[in-house]
Amino acid sequence: MNDTIVAISTALLEGAISIIRISGDDAINIVNPLFKEKDLTKVRSHTINYGHIAYKDEVIDEVLLSIMKAPKTYTKEDVIEINTHGSVAVVNKIMEILLTKGCRLAEPGEFTKRAFLNGRIDLTEAEGVMDLIKSETEFNRKLAINELSGKVSTLITDLRDRIIALISNIEVNIDYPEYEDIEQVTIDKIKKEVSKMKQELSKIIKLSEDGKIIKEGIKTVILGKPNVGKSSLLNALLEEEKAIVTDIKGTTRDIVEGSIIVGGIKLNLIDTAGVRKSKDVIEKIGIEKSINLINEAELILLVLDASDELSEEDKFLLDKTKNKKRIVIMNKTDLENKNKYSYDVIKISAKTAVGVDDVKEKIKEIFNVKEILNANATIFTNTRQIALLKSAFESLNDALTGTLENKEIDMIEIDLKLAWERLGDIIGANYTEELVDNLFSRFCLGK
Repeated sequence: MNDTIVAISTALLEGAISIIRISGDDAINIVNPLFKEKDLTKVRSHTINYGHIAYKDEVIDEVLLSIMKAPKTYTKEDVIEINTHGSVAVVNKIMEILLTKGCRLAEPGEFTKRAFLNGRIDLTEAEGVMDLIKSETEFNRKLAINELSGKVSTLITDLRDRIIALISNIEVNIDYPEYEDIEQVTIDKIKKEVSKMKQELSKIIKLSEDGKIIKEGIKTVILGKPNVGKSSLLNALLEEEKAIVTDIKGTTRDIVEGSIIVGGIKLNLIDTAGVRKSKDVIEKIGIEKSINLINEAELILLVLDASDELSEEDKFLLDKTKNKKRIVIMNKTDLENKNKYSYDVIKISAKTAVGVDDVKEKIKEIFNVKEILNANATIFTNTRQIALLKSAFESLNDALTGTLENKEIDMIEIDLKLAWERLGDIIGANYTEELVDNLFSRFCLGK
């Protein structure tokens, strides 16, 4: 990291302003000859300076130049940001000059990578940066801010501190075996502390798995026999005429998709072909797709017809989805009720949108949205983090089992150390170059 990097931090499009970011030991020395109004080596840090970028006696652009001197910068290196007019030609020209004068084009995410490697942020905070950039919903924004602010990291460091305290007690036990009463006290403390941490981790993992689904968008499949109002429900949820609605059975022959934000969370809705016995080759393909989507769905909206008796198709779908997260919806309640049922349903009229809000509230309830938000969104929402949490949980479980089976205390210590290390992997206390390169390669250029 001895070289100086440069990248465009805004989209390379016509606009009011574009920002070019430079970071590295030579950032000030490289930019200084190009900025005619002031000697940048003498200006105060964290100031904005008005002037012009010029090269070979030619003025390139009128700019505002921010100068931030190490170590109190994003990367903990000298950082300069050049605010230019949002012209593609201007930005490209300044970039060309900077590359000629000694800068290197930054790799995707390299500014944040340097912030991590220089110790300004940890891995969860770095992942929060990218999550914030990509956030589409208010829920995702809150998750990302808590990652970025260090609240998620604090959760991990607190757990690691408690594990280290236990390990320290065990070390005392091993180093001073002449104290006969230490082992029993230590084992008792391990049981209590590990049991408590296991409960905490279990709750965090559950909320995090729901949070991960919510963050990425809940894959929601609308199922039912033909003409029960699946497409009408899709349109009511989306508040637009996305799917074709007719009284003709089998109108929907393939999946229709759309997205909606419900209470700050994203639903990826899939309307499916009505499930029934059919001789139509094309319709049969659509029905097969509908049934296959049951396994892939994270939520099923199973629509029944209040104006018709429970059919064999209804019974088949009720049985097929009984072990899935689902909401049974009784549609067409504006018509005469002929469907006698003995299970929990939400009554709606997709045609008039009555009861649709109840469906949205039920979705939030199923995925613990209120609980997650009440937890201040301090959860983990990517596969890497959750896998490491589960690994740490298993190691704590092994440690607890060891205390119950009266295993040697140094064997219990090994499991505690493994849990401590896996939690450390989450925040980047232990990392490989391959992991870091892979993680930051997914960042956008200039961040």
